[in-house]
Amino acid sequence: MVDAAITLIEKHGLLPHPEGGFYRETFRSDIQVETAVGPRSAGTAILYLLNGDDVSRLHKIDADEIWHFHEGAALAIHSLLPDGTACIDVLSPDNPQIVVAAGVWFGAELVERNSYCLVGCTVSPGFEFSGFELADPNMLLQTWPNARNVIARLT
Repeated sequence: MVDAAITLIEKHGLLPHPEGGFYRETFRSDIQVETAVGPRSAGTAILYLLNGDDVSRLHKIDADEIWHFHEGAALAIHSLLPDGTACIDVLSPDNPQIVVAAGVWFGAELVERNSYCLVGCTVSPGFEFSGFELADPNMLLQTWPNARNVIARLT
């Protein structure tokens, strides 16, 4: 593990995330909004860290998510789009904010393996684990066969 990552995990009290990496929720709005699945917080935010060979496994959530670069190396965010295509956005000091739309399968990995990246993720309406789903690689391959390598690495 990269020394700077260990320091950040300890400093911010980050815990292992089910999708991979480390996180801590830092904000949950007291404002409630009505959604198709009932009331929930208007917005949430987390700190999220990937280190070394960690990946954010392919998953989807039922809300829009904005990724904000804080420090470290660049992060490749892979998205599997509803039209059957796949794309990569690189989160970095030169491109410090990326939006992933609700319902899109996505995951992330470090561009440089012997590094780390600390990001912030803001979700609106607020994140709930009930709206979080990890991907089944066989199901994804049916729609995105051209993304076989990404699906293999991130599931």
